[in-house]
Amino acid sequence: MSTEQEIVSFRIDVPQADLDDLADRLARTRWPEALPGVGWSRGVPPAYLRELAGYWATEYDWRAQEAAMNACPQFTTVIEGQRLHFLHVRSHHPEATPLLLLHGWPGTFADFLDVVGPLTDPTAHGGRPADAFHLVIPSLPGFGFSTPLAGPGMGPARMAELLVRLMERLGYARYGVQGYDTGAWVAPEIGKQAPERVAGIHLNALISLPMGAEGELDGLSEADERRWQRMQNFNDGYLQCNSKRPQTVAYALTDSPAGQLAWIVEKFKELTDPADGLPEDSIDRDRLLTAVSLYWLTATAGPAAQVYYEAISAQDWSEPGEDGAATDWSGADWSGADWAAERGTVPTGVLLSAHDVTVRPWAERDHNIVRWRELDAGGHFLAMESPGALVEDVRAFFRELG
Repeated sequence: MSTEQEIVSFRIDVPQADLDDLADRLARTRWPEALPGVGWSRGVPPAYLRELAGYWATEYDWRAQEAAMNACPQFTTVIEGQRLHFLHVRSHHPEATPLLLLHGWPGTFADFLDVVGPLTDPTAHGGRPADAFHLVIPSLPGFGFSTPLAGPGMGPARMAELLVRLMERLGYARYGVQGYDTGAWVAPEIGKQAPERVAGIHLNALISLPMGAEGELDGLSEADERRWQRMQNFNDGYLQCNSKRPQTVAYALTDSPAGQLAWIVEKFKELTDPADGLPEDSIDRDRLLTAVSLYWLTATAGPAAQVYYEAISAQDWSEPGEDGAATDWSGADWSGADWAAERGTVPTGVLLSAHDVTVRPWAERDHNIVRWRELDAGGHFLAMESPGALVEDVRAFFRELG
């Protein structure tokens, strides 16, 4: 069997020297001065980051987290020159539905650890045998152990091509897909490329955008108006950096663990619920640091950001104003974006957390939405913040599809 066709067992086993180097670098961090009285308004406060970095260096137990990840069967394979890492957790229920789970940025495959048990073994977690899933949970190309990138062009559509091939290689003729954030870009592309194979698509943290059509901002519901306003007011500094100069940003993040920590923890602070809380109020601190550790230990700050370049800078998008104001999304030409060019046909379910900014008419324009549910709480990272709510909605969606 050729290397391109092999599926190889994989275990995470980070050399101790890499962990010692991380602790040493954190101990030698050159800290910036704090500007008094500004809190989180201009970025991560130094006092908060110093404490978190100290915990990472001296109390966080990577080996325990490594063992938890290794409790799930892991594999690698190479498809068209691209290395793919993935968990493959089969249910003991033989009629289980294959389900592909897709993470986002700054997430990882480990985002889904809390939903693996309930989805694969529903009878042990309040479900029925018919609720069972065989799970395939990849590290998206450029993330974690799905590196190095084989080359440029690894946008959502290209990622989708490789994942369709992965599911074929695993012998799954028909399956569901669930994704959030970047995964919510990639999942609909899988449905467009293999509609006969995809039974349904379930999305959270979905972005729906105006296309510049006349009247598309008229008649929005009050809830959609609020989401649209939040989208326009969103601090997209990280997005501009990732999508325009990912390689330049990567030098600082790959050399400084404190820098990588700040870069990611700011997004967890901004995107979790409640908005006025700390990230640890929503997500276990060790789980958050596992995400940061995976980016650091695999040196993937740069490769993981490339998807933003491919999906944004490679498209014809409007630029922010010279005064530094947020992008005028309403004037953008989204027609060239490869992930929004045509309406999907696969039945799609959308789950909105209290934090999400998905505007329903625009989402329905782009997707064949057959289920829509809104939560009163929860943030961007539902698999970690509210795993029970995500599991419940995924089960309900696929039950309805029959």
